[in-house]
Amino acid sequence: MEKETALALEAFTQRYCDAWHAQRGSWPESEALYGVPSPCIISSTDKSVFWQPKPFLPERNVNPVEQAMDIVVQPALHAFYTTQFAGDMTARFASETLILLQTWSEDDFRRVQENLIGHLVTQKRLKLSPTLFIATLDSDLDVISLCNLSGEVIKETLGTRQRVVLAPDLAAFLNQLEPVV
Repeated sequence: MEKETALALEAFTQRYCDAWHAQRGSWPESEALYGVPSPCIISSTDKSVFWQPKPFLPERNVNPVEQAMDIVVQPALHAFYTTQFAGDMTARFASETLILLQTWSEDDFRRVQENLIGHLVTQKRLKLSPTLFIATLDSDLDVISLCNLSGEVIKETLGTRQRVVLAPDLAAFLNQLEPVV
């Protein structure tokens, strides 16, 4: 499942970059990432950066999450966070508009792993089955996550058992995403 996830993520990222080129005549631009170092940056203005995806160079796994929580993380999640460095990308899945999370740099990758551990600790404390977030939604209470037990992609309300299955696996989810520029 790792290879399928990596290929689906790369394909979506290409669709996203192509949409930027078609609609704005440039690589994706981000004001939120201005001033944050990354191998993805290709140019800057006085308030934003233009970026393109770059290959992920450090070790390709989220083993610190597994070790901290004493669990085995779905292989698809390893691939999702370690295929590339890129900016977060806005997308649509069915009627949901979301921000697909990506790692911007090695420092950001460490921060993402710390946040995943914090998320899992909270779930364990609340006796909820483990999920690992991959995207945010407009609502601060809802996220798109990978269920670590089934491998399904779900929409979940944080701190509750409220979950809706969106796709049978991460590759299928990524293949259905439409870029939003």
